[in-house]
Amino acid sequence: MTVWRVILSIIFPPLAVYDRGCGSIIIVFLLSLSGWVPGVIAALVILNKD
Repeated sequence: MTVWRVILSIIFPPLAVYDRGCGSIIIVFLLSLSGWVPGVIAALVILNKD
């Protein structure tokens, strides 16, 4: 997880997980629609799986 990915996940979470597959993008996008914080948390969790 790079610093740029962390910054991108805070600014626009679905864009930070674009290389993790379509399912991850959809999940993070839906969580971001329901609230900004759940989307950021989900993006950080998905990025931390490396």
